[in-house]
Amino acid sequence: MINSLTLTKKFQKELNSGIASLVLLSVLDKSIEPMYGYQIAKLLDDYSGEEVPFLKQGALYPVLRSLENSGLLDSKVEPSVSGPPRKYYEITAEGKETLVVWQGVWKQMKLFVDKAIKGV
Repeated sequence: MINSLTLTKKFQKELNSGIASLVLLSVLDKSIEPMYGYQIAKLLDDYSGEEVPFLKQGALYPVLRSLENSGLLDSKVEPSVSGPPRKYYEITAEGKETLVVWQGVWKQMKLFVDKAIKGV
């Protein structure tokens, strides 16, 4: 029999897949300048008040790459005064359009799930 912790981790992983992309597009849409991965991770930590369980820094980069490969983000590498070069990400016009659609999908899904949980 699978224990509750294992099931919870599996559920969290499945749930986080699309949410991570929505959150990252939202963060970069609101940013006035391009951001690098560690900046984004710190901002998300600030939002939650603790480490974000579904967007740990190691999990952040594959999602950023996927969004970039899909044309929703652009990136540029710039030298850093305190270490290796940093890759800065910004949302594209296509990313902004997609974000609007995904926000609508999220609102519909959230409303549906809330109703189902409440039994309304």
